[in-house]
Amino acid sequence: MGLIKEVLLLPAAPLRGTVWVAERVLEKAEEDYYNPGLIRREIEQVDELRRTGQISDEAAEEWEDALIERLIESRRRPGARGGGH
Repeated sequence: MGLIKEVLLLPAAPLRGTVWVAERVLEKAEEDYYNPGLIRREIEQVDELRRTGQISDEAAEEWEDALIERLIESRRRPGARGGGH
């Protein structure tokens, strides 16, 4: 029965492979998006942009608020790590 099942599912193999790759890409994107180390570096970049006058205080605060929300969420996620990369 296993061989027949594999033969019947063979036409779907490229789709299954594509789905698998898409799932891995999504996992990596989420891992990076919620990486505490990357979030902290981005907060430092926002601070530098504000300090040099490249963005307004208001824009910096909004950006920092969003980053802090991501940082908090990163700690709630399964397998959360404190340090990041």
